[in-house]
Amino acid sequence: MTSSMNIENDPNAILACTVCRDVQAFDLLIVDMEDVMGEQWGDLGFEDALQFFEQPEAQSLEFIALALDDLDEDDPEILKRVVIAAKEKGIKTLLIAEDVTPSLLHQLLRMGADEFIPYPPPSGELRDVVEAMRKVPEQEVQAPTAEQATIQQAPEAPSVALSQTAAHANGVIIATQGLAGGTGATTLAVNLAWELANISKTKSPSVCLIDLDLQFGSASTYLDLPRRDAVYELLSDTESMDSESFGQALQKYEDTMSVLTAPTEILPLDIIGSEDVDRILSVASRHYDFVVVDMPTTIVQWTETVLNAAHVYFAMLEIDMRSAQNTIRMKRALQAEDLPFEKLRYVMNRAPKFTDLSGKARVKRMAESLDVSIDVLLPDGGKQIMQSGDHGQPLAQLANKNPLRKEIAKLAQSLFELDEDNSQAA
Repeated sequence: MTSSMNIENDPNAILACTVCRDVQAFDLLIVDMEDVMGEQWGDLGFEDALQFFEQPEAQSLEFIALALDDLDEDDPEILKRVVIAAKEKGIKTLLIAEDVTPSLLHQLLRMGADEFIPYPPPSGELRDVVEAMRKVPEQEVQAPTAEQATIQQAPEAPSVALSQTAAHANGVIIATQGLAGGTGATTLAVNLAWELANISKTKSPSVCLIDLDLQFGSASTYLDLPRRDAVYELLSDTESMDSESFGQALQKYEDTMSVLTAPTEILPLDIIGSEDVDRILSVASRHYDFVVVDMPTTIVQWTETVLNAAHVYFAMLEIDMRSAQNTIRMKRALQAEDLPFEKLRYVMNRAPKFTDLSGKARVKRMAESLDVSIDVLLPDGGKQIMQSGDHGQPLAQLANKNPLRKEIAKLAQSLFELDEDNSQAA
């Protein structure tokens, strides 16, 4: 303890190092390092870093900023050696990456890297990460007494203790995907999950909402929930995922339903594969009666995984040419790969009112020309839909009598009753 305090008080001690091929290629990182560390940092090449770790001066290092770009992918082994050597010496590793494939980042994180910051780094991100890193040792050194632990308040966004939740043989998986932008897939997913979780005052099912739109998922916004780093940690290493780690990435909304939000940063959709998604859905369906998955509009490799696992797959469209064309393309793509396109249940959002006979005729002609059955018609919810998203509340809380809310509630009731009937028949 005394030696570490002397190091921190020594203005000449080197507390951090950038490790990279050429630090001048990361000029913004230089600015951030000077802002956060002052003069107590240095720069090393990859081989130099391995040698420096063996020197007495390396005992003062708090972390290294391993900066890499696409040119460094030609020799990933040296990067792994640096990460492993730093971990063995108790030195934390921050990955500063530009144009690097997700697979390399995944490997380095599994080797022991502690944090990932994209380059160019977001404003203040390096300072926030360093401050968070420095708080961890303090918490380990000074454990709270029993009295302090008793009065300690719960965290703002507590994890979900799945180990205490009774496991199910297989929960119902429901997916929603927009066949065009703005067709309301996320609105349906969020509100359907809420309605299912509140279907009954006495025997409501357990519900988990999973936002798999890794880039622009907005389920967290619609429910006013923070995005957590634990989500990225879960996605980057599903092989070691268990009920506990899955629960740590979840959040409770109104103590009613669990939510896996999209990650804090925009991630490439191929950062996860079919096996990763299959593991996530398997764990979720074992612990929840209903799992509602909000899919990205983009078709990705693991869309097939969700389609095969889903009991119901809602495809959202509107009465317009783009929805019609995309529906045809979607059908052709699924048929070409011999995928179960018959699982798709087409949902018409902003459907004509009951009295709009010409509009209803257009919907009928559209369904016939596409050779599909439009099973669900959702009315236009008006401005209250936008207000619901802005306030971070489901429609049932903000506008209970909204026509769209009523139709989603009916849909939830029918799904709940169908599941009960199937359970009784089994």
